Amino acid sequence: MIDSYNAYLFDLDGVITPTVELHRRAWAETFDAFFASRGLPPYHEEEYFASLDGRNRFEGVRALLAARGVALPEGVPGETGLDSVIGIGNRKNAAFTEVLERDGIAPYPGSLRLLDRLASQGARLAVVSSSRNAEAVLRAAGLRERFLAVVDGVVAEREGLAGKPAPDTFVRAAALLGAAPSEAVVFEDAASGVAAARAGGFGLVVGVDRGAGPAALLAAGADRAVPDLAELLEEDA
Repeated sequence: MIDSYNAYLFDLDGVITPTVELHRRAWAETFDAFFASRGLPPYHEEEYFASLDGRNRFEGVRALLAARGVALPEGVPGETGLDSVIGIGNRKNAAFTEVLERDGIAPYPGSLRLLDRLASQGARLAVVSSSRNAEAVLRAAGLRERFLAVVDGVVAEREGLAGKPAPDTFVRAAALLGAAPSEAVVFEDAASGVAAARAGGFGLVVGVDRGAGPAALLAAGADRAVPDLAELLEEDA
């Protein structure tokens, strides 16, 4: 099913590595502290999928605060308090970085098997992530050399690319691999990322269900949803 394409674009968190668990923990700690400081109801795990999943951290903060009806100033770069959008985003990132540096990260076994298969075929691979930590995560997982391009939150800001659910980062990654969107496969675990790939006209969009639910991924535009990328290998065996 996937062998007829010329390029393969992978979201990182939740698709290649289980860093989503580290992100979810860091978000919970950060918003627990924020809501408690304002006497608001505690953070719920459902809010991760509704507002944070697939977005860069500042967009995620804005989305969750808007959903809660909370208004905060944007803030200034570098601050880490709980009184601004930037401060909350930076505080979450500091919590994530601490866990990553202490514990490291290993890729999902099924995803590693697919990467091995594609590498044996000489496939062109890229990572497309909203995270500003993508390079650090790939290095911690020992995978950076497998990807010809990484388009992450840092690259998106530098090049003025709109984040997911806009298709810009996926389209840029495909161009770096020398492929048209119609010639490329996208692997995504977030509904916003699936929507971005569909909007970009990609040839095949595979939703990876790590908690969003197959119905949500299909509704966002996935051609199909699988619980693990190893399932694709079994189909092509």
